Amino acid sequence: MTPVRRFSLGPQTALVLEQGDITRSDADAIVNAANERMLGGGGVDGAIHRAAGPGLREACEAVAEVRPGVRCPTGEARITPGFDLKARWVIHTVGPVYRGAASAAPLASCYRSCLRLAAEHGIGTIAFPAISCGVYGYPRGEAAEISLRSCREVLAAAPELREIRFVLFGDEPYAAWLQAAEALVR
Repeated sequence: MTPVRRFSLGPQTALVLEQGDITRSDADAIVNAANERMLGGGGVDGAIHRAAGPGLREACEAVAEVRPGVRCPTGEARITPGFDLKARWVIHTVGPVYRGAASAAPLASCYRSCLRLAAEHGIGTIAFPAISCGVYGYPRGEAAEISLRSCREVLAAAPELREIRFVLFGDEPYAAWLQAAEALVR
């Protein structure tokens, strides 16, 4: 049985932590921990591109570069259709490579940027992975706290968000987000 825990982030918004595969999420939108090129890669990024099919790469290629080789700078987000995924949308964001405390603001910006795009598109449920916690080396506990605080801060400006999910791959990420939620969300 997949571990799932529910918390309240506000009067209308639930926080759901689940252990699993984000590519199978039935949220309105899933978040891709992308690279600046947005053309697929390893980890979550590669899994989402494989599951969504070739249409996702084509949609990403159509996103205008803001400078050579960069479609989505660190801390920002872009949205594309979900193609073969259950999710209607994929919100791509680029997390920071971990460099200590200097990494906190760009990571928080990832979550805020994704939630702003979700609000602009009338998205009611969004599913996040553990952004920057793979090859970018962000410590899970710190990332979990930053993610949950950022989500809570944005909710006042995004009342249509009914559910924010964190779909975490493996025991350790799930445990880190659960610990952070139990400490930060009452």
